[in-house]
Amino acid sequence: MSKSLGIDVGSASVRAVLVRSSYRRTIVEAAVEVERDDHASLDLALRAAAGALVSPDDVVAVSIEGDRVFARTLDIPHAASRQLAEVLPFELEAQLPIDLADLVYDYQIVDRGSSERPIRVLAAAARTDDVRERIALVRDALGVEPARVACGGFALGSLAGVVTELASGTVAVLDLDVARSELVVLVEGMPMHARTLSRGTAGLPGTAAALVREVRQTLVAWRATGGEAVGAVWLAGPGASAEGAEAYLAVELGLPVSALPAAKIECEPQAEGATLPRFGKALGLAIAATGRARVLDLRRGPLAYERGYGFLRERVPLLASLAAVIVLSFAFSTWAELRALGSDHATLEAALGTITREVLGEETSDPSRAVDLVDRAQAGSDEDPLPHADAFDVLVQLSQAVPESIAHDVEELDVQRGRVSIHGIVPTVQDAQLIAGALKSYRCFQDVKVVRTTQAVGEDRQKYAVELDLKCPTEGKKESKPPAASGSATAPEGSEKP
Repeated sequence: MSKSLGIDVGSASVRAVLVRSSYRRTIVEAAVEVERDDHASLDLALRAAAGALVSPDDVVAVSIEGDRVFARTLDIPHAASRQLAEVLPFELEAQLPIDLADLVYDYQIVDRGSSERPIRVLAAAARTDDVRERIALVRDALGVEPARVACGGFALGSLAGVVTELASGTVAVLDLDVARSELVVLVEGMPMHARTLSRGTAGLPGTAAALVREVRQTLVAWRATGGEAVGAVWLAGPGASAEGAEAYLAVELGLPVSALPAAKIECEPQAEGATLPRFGKALGLAIAATGRARVLDLRRGPLAYERGYGFLRERVPLLASLAAVIVLSFAFSTWAELRALGSDHATLEAALGTITREVLGEETSDPSRAVDLVDRAQAGSDEDPLPHADAFDVLVQLSQAVPESIAHDVEELDVQRGRVSIHGIVPTVQDAQLIAGALKSYRCFQDVKVVRTTQAVGEDRQKYAVELDLKCPTEGKKESKPPAASGSATAPEGSEKP
């Protein structure tokens, strides 16, 4: 199992949630909150909140404040969908007040559009120095680098995977902190619009009207982009439990307002009931770190996160299991192939035995013995392997067998494996018999006979079919002359007897 740690650095406190995840389970192991005023520095507060929870192999996620992030929704022509990564920097740079070289950014497609509608892309960017500073804060306090740096309230979108009320329709999640608040609009569980509000729970109830005004302005800005009306507002963060907050906001906004319900997630006893809504953002960051939710991540470009050997050690059980499966699959495949080859070998041996018995007169399944029998048979036979007669010879003999006085047509001539079939048309049946008799005179034509005669359609001539065997008789071998006796050799002319 892998562990993920989500750290929410709030304006007045630091909250941390540790999540343990396996193939199908996600369990909250611990949730810790410490007040920043109780510690001399933010480093010490961060160490007090997460120092006892983190280990070198854990995946850590943190967020950067939303007021330090530039979030833009861009419409990209559908024709540029294949070059989106190349086109997006130019579109984004035209809408940002800072040179893109000084920023790190991430994006996600929120609407793929169609051939008639553009692709809608949600992009977020922040100063490289601000993100580097947040990475250094976590590294110096905990001794590990965060693998993800989320953007403000967008981390709350990860809760849609464990809170079913956020996964359907258009809803808003308002994270109420002390000095600031984060509001994110979710459509079918996907974050589409976010804004950091300059008001929080500090100053309430005197500042309640100003807070509501900023929330209302954010919702109006969302509608101005063409978004659907928000159906409900869910409260998260420390201010979600403020007395009268739900009723007041519901009346002022004219929308149902409730604190986030319990998440559909397992919790250890020490974390039971301590996650939502107070630890909403920290839990969302932890879930995003598990890889089960897509969030905008600013660890890009020069700040891209590189895992060390600890990540590999964490994955050793999984890698070992995969290696074992591969080895077993290879062994089974090899066994199956060898078994199939063994079956083929037995079949071929049986076929070899049958052929050698019928052709060579001795049955054997040994290839070496079969080769010896073939060599012996070839050594004892001087027969020419080429045929003594072929189709051309048949055609020549047929032309010679037909008298010039007979009008003869050949419809078909078929020569296959020593068997000849001739189909022709002659004036009378007697002419067919005459041609067959003439063919019998050729020594390579055996068993010549007229097998069929029929009346030709539309004329008064006769169709016939002649079949014969193409087999030339074997000629006797010429005997070699015996060698002359040594005493009777003829002397060459001009030579003298001794």
